[in-house]
Amino acid sequence: MTLFESLLLLLLAAIVLLQVARHLSLPYPSMLALAGVGVALLPGAPDFPIDPRTALPLFIAPALMDAAFDFPVTTARRFWIPLVIFALGGVLITALLVAWVGWVFAGLPIAAALVLGAIVAPPDAAAATAILSGMAIPRATDAILRGESLFNDAAALLLFSAALTAQMSGGLTAAQVGGFALAAPGGVLFGMVAAWLMPYMSRLVTGALDSNLLQFVNTFLVWIIAEHLHVSPVLAVVALAMTLASRTARPTSPRMRVQSYAVWNVVVFVLNVLAFLLMGLQARRIIGDMSGEHLRHALAFTGLVIAIVVFVRLVVALGFNRAVAWYRRRSGREEPATWRQATLAGWCGMRGLVTLATAFILPADFPQRDTVVLAAFGVVLATLVVQGLTLAPMIRLLGLDHRAVTERELVAVRRGLARAALHRLEDEASEEGARLAALFRIEVDALDEPPRGDAHQRHCALSLAAIAAQRAELERCRLEFQLSDDDYNFLLEQLDWRELTVLPPEATRIGTA
Repeated sequence: MTLFESLLLLLLAAIVLLQVARHLSLPYPSMLALAGVGVALLPGAPDFPIDPRTALPLFIAPALMDAAFDFPVTTARRFWIPLVIFALGGVLITALLVAWVGWVFAGLPIAAALVLGAIVAPPDAAAATAILSGMAIPRATDAILRGESLFNDAAALLLFSAALTAQMSGGLTAAQVGGFALAAPGGVLFGMVAAWLMPYMSRLVTGALDSNLLQFVNTFLVWIIAEHLHVSPVLAVVALAMTLASRTARPTSPRMRVQSYAVWNVVVFVLNVLAFLLMGLQARRIIGDMSGEHLRHALAFTGLVIAIVVFVRLVVALGFNRAVAWYRRRSGREEPATWRQATLAGWCGMRGLVTLATAFILPADFPQRDTVVLAAFGVVLATLVVQGLTLAPMIRLLGLDHRAVTERELVAVRRGLARAALHRLEDEASEEGARLAALFRIEVDALDEPPRGDAHQRHCALSLAAIAAQRAELERCRLEFQLSDDDYNFLLEQLDWRELTVLPPEATRIGTA
């Protein structure tokens, strides 16, 4: 079977698993990783090795770019304290405790044990975003979880590189220490410079699809160049995305934004699907060469590492939350987040491709490499499957399912948008202004009704019926050859977006991850 045929079968299996996950209301990363393990253990199953040097930029860079572009700088400033606590404090505490366990129980050298700690410490950006995308939790908790996943990879990878260098070379020189210290600010600076240069490159590209291709090329280039410059590629991509998102002086056209969002959603989703499935498929390669006795000891050690990773995350989340609550109560102010939100944040510690890829990077003569790689794989599998599958029940148990609140907030914002348009048109005396104002007044009147009220439902039903009539007329024009294919697709796209403004939020999300 050729690589293309194997990849095609892999994607077909992923599609089936995605439907199962959707019907069972389960997060698809957990299902894919678990299914990958099952397939890997079957006799005669194809081998899909992961090249770590390629996997990190291929799977992580687009996920970081997509997530960071949608994470405003103002949100990072608003939640900078919890972001620092989770992205730096949580990673360092986890890495140090796992390193102590590796030194005491597995007999690893200190530097090698710290390498293991850095490998399993960072929750994964792709996993967090993929699992949270289908859930409605408090906005503050969602923002912290998404923001944390953008920065903790950088802290873990820097610690990993320093510890691995110390282990393999017997120590760190002053120049190496200085290089690692400058890697984080250097990555941020390089990403900001790249974001400043990118609009000049974009001006040379006019087509929407050409621009989409350039966006991906630039993302991969920034990661690869950052690696060659020995600065943090994670922070370089995050800084690139957040800087581009904050620059509104030259906004892109609506058509380009629509196509860009669609293309990025599809590509990042496909890469996530492949990454989570490929992670599970590594099971045979990891345990295949281990003897029975060695495997039992390694599995026991892996269980201990998993327990520490999960426990430390919960302690950091709840400890920080209760400390802030105590301080706010003493100041006579309201708590910013409840212990329930902290418990949810503590349980959202899914590890992913960064953990597995860094484990595979380890050289062949690394002390107890097979045990370290198995521990990393066990942490990924346990957090993705156990925590991922129990996340939705925990949200309901903690009373943090905010779907109804989110729908009301969306209706309120849409009402505000329509009223803003009315306010702009209220002084227009022209006939065109009066017509536009009448359309927006109808929208405001419909949204002023309860979201599930009869008047609102009649408005939606009549709007959808009118759009259906427009679609029928458009098809008639196409069949009678009254317009070209490009014009047909352009008008069809307009009708699609008009219909999306009428459909309820849950209907517009059908078919998304």
